[in-house]
Parts: sequence; structure tokens; C-alpha cells
Amino acid sequence: MEQSARVYSLAGEQRARVESAVWARFSAPADEGEMHAAWLALLAGRIERACTALLLTREAGTAAFGVAAAWPDPQRDLQYLGAVARQVLERREGVVATAGGEHPARADEAAHVGYPIEVGGELQAAVVFDIGPGPLADLQSALRQIHWASAWLIDHVRQRLLAQSDAALARSRLCNDVLATALLHSRVEPSALAVANELAARLACDRVSVGLEKSGRVEPLVMSNTASFDPRSDLVRWIGQAMDEVLDIGVAVSHPAPAQDGLGAHAHADSARLLSVAAILSVPVRHEAQTIGVLTFERNTGPPFDAGERELATAIGVMLGPVWAAQRRDERGCFGRLADTVREGLREAAGPGSPGLKLGVVLLALFLALSAWWTTDHRVSARTVVEGATQLSAVAPFEGFIAQAMVRAGDTVRKGQPLARLDDRDLRLEHSRWTAEREQLIRRWQVSQAQGDRAAMGVLAAQIRQAEAQKALADERIVRAVLTAPFDGVVVSGDLSQQIGSPVETGKLLFEIAPLDGYRVMLEVDDRDIARLALRQSGELVLSGLPGLALPIEVRRITPVAVQRDGRNVFAVEASITQPAPAGLRPGMEGIGKVTVGQRSLLWIWTHGLIDWLRLSLWTWLP
Repeated sequence: MEQSARVYSLAGEQRARVESAVWARFSAPADEGEMHAAWLALLAGRIERACTALLLTREAGTAAFGVAAAWPDPQRDLQYLGAVARQVLERREGVVATAGGEHPARADEAAHVGYPIEVGGELQAAVVFDIGPGPLADLQSALRQIHWASAWLIDHVRQRLLAQSDAALARSRLCNDVLATALLHSRVEPSALAVANELAARLACDRVSVGLEKSGRVEPLVMSNTASFDPRSDLVRWIGQAMDEVLDIGVAVSHPAPAQDGLGAHAHADSARLLSVAAILSVPVRHEAQTIGVLTFERNTGPPFDAGERELATAIGVMLGPVWAAQRRDERGCFGRLADTVREGLREAAGPGSPGLKLGVVLLALFLALSAWWTTDHRVSARTVVEGATQLSAVAPFEGFIAQAMVRAGDTVRKGQPLARLDDRDLRLEHSRWTAEREQLIRRWQVSQAQGDRAAMGVLAAQIRQAEAQKALADERIVRAVLTAPFDGVVVSGDLSQQIGSPVETGKLLFEIAPLDGYRVMLEVDDRDIARLALRQSGELVLSGLPGLALPIEVRRITPVAVQRDGRNVFAVEASITQPAPAGLRPGMEGIGKVTVGQRSLLWIWTHGLIDWLRLSLWTWLP
């Protein structure tokens, strides 16, 4: 008796330990499968005569149901419970049936009990028990136990659905934030850099790179938290190889690859090895069913990218495609816009409609053909300045001060006409001093002559000659203090009227004077046209001051040295006016000169500049 009690006590303790372990797994499961198994085991312990049990749950994202747990042995074949399970899933209500599918009528019959578990009006799971023979009332008790226990499973499903909903909201919020960040900028590069920085922070990535497709390859454009990088570096080349693989395949690629992924992703595996990263994921950036770029995510350490992150990154790539495509379209240069316009025009012209456009194309073709056939004079245009044939400068003859100014730039002068006068008061004082000195020396020489002192007479004679020379020098400076015109002409530069009393140095330029009867024309010919010019070629000159008069000119001299003018390389070409100069012509007048260099078609004249530039550019680009 005591031995039976002891055995019973040991069995109870063992059951308690087992139940305690099951409760521990149920309260803190390692995963969802362990929670399902613990729940089913706890429920089976509360149902009398329970032999086996099966729990079916809905697979995520589908309408199919799979085995989530089996009791007591997960490896045991429980296909015989499938008929009741199908009835529960189809009828969505509790089912009690025998192994033959009939309702149990005797207490000695085994029965299969199935019960559906719904959450929010949707069937989420079904549980089926095999109950041994016994009273029929125990079957109702089993259904009540399943009903009460299903609350735990319903709560778990609701928590899982709530977590999925929160995750979906978080993904939507992230997508909206990334889209807003991309739209903050109008250009692709700053927009891509801002997006890369935000994705690196939000998705726990060490580096996020953005590349855009160009000529069949993906060129990395920006990298997160990197202001600039060398496009020729190994880092950029390895990332570009991974991006090219996505461009070729057209779908998201990750490394390590999921178990069901059969793509291989060899380039990503090589890039991950060379970059020393634990996980790498690349998704296409798509617009109008075309891959226009690639987003690449890298993690140096940490877990690989799961299916949810891969799906989120793919959605971000699809979302950013239209934004970056529009920004690239807006960044096109003149040639890109022109090419797109031409393509659209050709498609429109080749279509069945738009008769006005077709007429315009025909008229344009006729105009081009006429301009290619019609020949006329080809003239080289150049900026022109009129100068005097000879130009003299009036400079300060000695150091002094300006006393008077008689003329200024633009005045016409005659030969010998005073231009300006320097202050000569010091010179006149010096002249008087040397005059008095000479008189004194002459008297002393006369005294020495009367005394017969020949030595003193020699010294005094030398001093007299010195005084006479100094006096003559002072006289010459007094005469040169007045600057006069060397010939009849016009004052080209110089205005001393505002500098009265100012000091001047010897040789300082005061006036420039050009004659009125001789002019030369200086043309600034661009280096692209200088090879077409030759001596004795004729042309015409129109000045800004005489716009209604075309003056005939002839090339006289071509200088072989180029100079810089307003960012252009020009050669100075000298020409002469072949007719008497008009009355209004003055040195310094500017205009446009055109020199006839031959006969060419109108089309060649209009397009030769562009053709020459294209030839030079092509030569520059060729290896």
C-alpha cells in the first residue's frame, strides 16, 4: 500500500516537472514553433483520454494552412486526422466525428474533435484531437477546454497581426520620409546623397551607395556619409560590379542569398569578399519598367538582410525611380534636350497626323537645299579700331610742375601750337643767377688781365665758359617748358586741365597726337579665321560713330603674334582705307570690319563654325 502511494507520488512529481517545463517554454518561447508546441501540450494535458493532437495555422501571406505542432510526438504520422481538419477549415465550426467520419453514438467509440480559431472574422488556425473511448460527455468537455485555451492562441495571433501592422506602418512611414528627403532637392546628386544617408541610419547599414545607369552600365554616384570619392578606386569598381549584376538580372540580389534563391549572385559574393562585409543587398531603381539605377546596402557586421528588409528596399527603389528620372530629365543640357526634341519631332513627323509639321519639314528641306546651292562672298568679321598712320607722343622734357594746359583729348591742333606749359620760374631764376655769375667772372678776368696774372686768367676763362653753358641750358629749358604740336593733327589722349600744379617726371607721357590726313585700321581677327586672310584682300568697315557709311579697306599687314582679348585668341591685322577719309573720321573710333576671303555656299557659311568646332572636339576626344 505504502509502495503504491510512493509510486503514485513519484509519478505526480514527474508530471509536475514536465508541466512546469512546458509552461516555461510557453511563457518564454524561443520561437513561434516552440510556443505552438507548448500550447498544444498544455491543452492535451487538460483533455481526458487525449491520444494525439494536431495544430494547423495559416501560412503568412497565403490562404494555405500548414502543420504548426503535433502532440505527443512531432515525428508521428497524423494524416488520419486530416479528414476532420478539412471539415473544420471548410465549415469553420467545431466538428466531432469517429474515425469513419460519423458522429459518435456509443461511449466505447474513439472520436476526433476539431475546433476552428478565428481572429477578426478570418480563420487563422485549427486544432484536432484524437480522443480515446469514454463517456460522450467528455467530448463536450474537450470542446470547452479547447474553446477556453484558444484565447491564448487568439491573443498570440492578434499580437502577431498587430506587430505586422506596426511593421507595415513603420515601412510606410520610412518610405514617406525617404520620398520627402528625395524631393527636398532638385538635382539628382544631392537628392541621392541625402537618401543614402537616411537609409544608412534607418536600416542600420554601414554604407549605402546609389548608382545610375549610363550607357548600359551602372556608375556609382554617391555613397552615404561620403562627400566625394575617386571613381577609379577599387572600392567604386567593386560596388559597380555588384550594381551591374542587378542591372543585368533586373531583380533584387543579396549576399548571403536566401536558401530558396537560385540566382547565384556571383558578383555580389565577390564584392562582399573584396569589401570585407558580412551582408550586401542591391535593389533596382525602376521607372517605366526600366532599371535606371541601383541601391546597394552594406553591413560590415550583423545579421544578413531578411525577406522583410529586402521587400522594403525593393519598394523604396520602385518609389524613387520616377523622382530621380524626373530630376535627371531636368538636368539635361542643351544638347540632351535638343536630342529629345528631335526624337519626338521625328516620331511626330513620321506619324499619320500633323500635316502642318510635315509641310514645315518639307519647306525646311527645300530651304537647306537652296542654301547649299546658292553661293556668295564669304567674309571674315573682326572687331576694328581706327588709328593714326603715325602717332607721336609729347612727354615731359624735365622734372617740374604743370603750369597751364591749352588743349585736351579730341582737340585739333596746328603745327607749333602750344599744348601745355610747365612752370619755368625756377628756370628763369637759374638763368638770372648764371647771367650774374658770368658778369662777375668777366670782371675778375679783366682785373687779372690788368695785373698780368695769366694763371688766374686761364681759370677764370674756364669758369666763364661754364657759366655761359649753364645759362644756355637754362635758356633751352625755358624754351622747352612750352610743349608744342609737332604737326597738324588731333590730340588722341591727354588732359592736364585737372592736374594744374601737379609734379611730372622726365619722360612722362602727357599727350598723344595723330595726323588728320593718314589712318590705319587694326582688325582683331580670331585665330580660327586668320588662316583664310591674305595680303591685298579687300573688305568694308562700318564704324559705330558712322553707321551709315561703309568704308572700303585693304589688308596691308598680318602680324604673326597672337594676343588675348576678352578670353579670345586674336591676331592683329593692319589694313588701310582706300578712299579719302570722311570728315567725321577720328582716331580711336571702333566698329566692325569684314574682309572678303572667297566664294562659299550660304549653308557652308552658316555652319562652318560649328563643323570646325566639332572636328576639333572629335580630335580632342579621339585617343
